[in-house]
Amino acid sequence: MNNTKGLLFILIASTLWAATFTDLSGRRVEVPHKVNRIICTGPGALRLIVYLNAQDKVIGVEDIEKKYPEGRPYIIANPELKKLPTFAKGGPPGQNPLNEEEVLALSPQVIFAAYMDREFADRLQRKLKIPVIILSYGGLATFDNDKLFGSLLLAGEILGREERARKIVSYIKFLEKDLRKRTKNIREKPKVYIGGLGYKGSHGIDSTMTNFPVFRVINAENLTDNLRINGWISVDREKLLQWDPDYIFIDEGGLKLVMNDMKKTPSFYRSLKAFREGKVYGLFPFNYYTTNIEIALANAYFCGKILYPQKFLEIDPEEKANEIFKFFVGESVYEKLKEYYPGFAKIKLIE
Repeated sequence: MNNTKGLLFILIASTLWAATFTDLSGRRVEVPHKVNRIICTGPGALRLIVYLNAQDKVIGVEDIEKKYPEGRPYIIANPELKKLPTFAKGGPPGQNPLNEEEVLALSPQVIFAAYMDREFADRLQRKLKIPVIILSYGGLATFDNDKLFGSLLLAGEILGREERARKIVSYIKFLEKDLRKRTKNIREKPKVYIGGLGYKGSHGIDSTMTNFPVFRVINAENLTDNLRINGWISVDREKLLQWDPDYIFIDEGGLKLVMNDMKKTPSFYRSLKAFREGKVYGLFPFNYYTTNIEIALANAYFCGKILYPQKFLEIDPEEKANEIFKFFVGESVYEKLKEYYPGFAKIKLIE
């Protein structure tokens, strides 16, 4: 009888002190019932935790978060994160492994990981004896994204931020619906192109993307969408001249490369109508250690304002950006981002 009571007590205690969750890779992982000490590894993992207002539970960060804050509103708004101990260089976990000794010294209760395959996570979890939860962003910068939403809701449940997670998901869906509603019945649409788009580093004018989510959510006519390719591509310059877009947007992560190229080959840029007519604009880089969802949404409102001003009459893009930034990362950081990038501004042709 005593043994039975003892076993029952252990089972009840296990239920109270631990819970089992299914992560975004389909792994079943047992984690402590109350989690207060975490680390985040891999592109974008820490960002999702900041979105949840759970940065107070973070006890260590990757070195990459400290060295390159410029494209990360979640770090700019929470500079205290840069003062935390370092446990890894950063990058995809398989390429830049964790410093296991540092991780063990920090003694986190849970490791949140992005872009980590399940076999790697299982090995790491067995070796360190620390639960590893895999999160995912799904498609690049998409707004209606079950994997992104699932990651937020899962992490929110583990960290006791369920209500906050639901609010973020609702807010993203609300903004996406508003953008689509404003632009859904427009018949005459200018032809647009995004250049300088970041993809595993900075690139020049020929770096672009088919089905670019920022254009798609405002129903813009992206010239690359006629190509039988999906995602990031490098476009031949003759093709860009042939398309001759009405408007060109430049990802400011690649702006320096574009400006340097203008100095070398000004005749190419003069041949593009958008440059001649002053219809070239900069966008904040949103693909920076994977997707800054808040920047992608702010960029969409700015593009909408430029392309369809009558549909965005009451929208001030900078004010809207600050509203979005404050909701996601806790601070209106538009001006702080402008310390690194020009922001929502015209890009002039260098003569």
